[in-house]
Amino acid sequence: MDMTQEVEILLVEDNESDAEMTIRALKKNNLANKLLHLKDGLEALDFLFAEEKYADRNIDNKPKVILLDLKMPKVSGIEVLQRIKADDRTKDIPVVVLTSSKEDPDIKKCYDLGVNSYVVKPVEFEAFYKAVSELGLYWMIINQSQR
Repeated sequence: MDMTQEVEILLVEDNESDAEMTIRALKKNNLANKLLHLKDGLEALDFLFAEEKYADRNIDNKPKVILLDLKMPKVSGIEVLQRIKADDRTKDIPVVVLTSSKEDPDIKKCYDLGVNSYVVKPVEFEAFYKAVSELGLYWMIINQSQR
């Protein structure tokens, strides 16, 4: 499978253990077959807007959902969210912020920018696992997208 064409879930997360737990939870529910994990905001923007090493990707092949961390190197999650929601080509992609930040300014800013959901990562493993599983099931199966 060509991952640049078939991505359903785009996971943008720089913390390797959080990414592994997220992927494991999604795999358990058979939701990770078409998942792409990117480690920083700049790479996420390159992928979404078909730039740099993703220049040959068809920008019309959009993920069904983007799971986005806020605190990342190069380009922050808030900047990524801002770019996604400001561009007509990507603004309809559901974005779920999955972060450790409970800071009210972050939450407000994300909703002001058009985030679809803001989830604070539970610290405890089982709670984190359950939260990600439920998120995946909702966005991949229950939610009706406009595409």
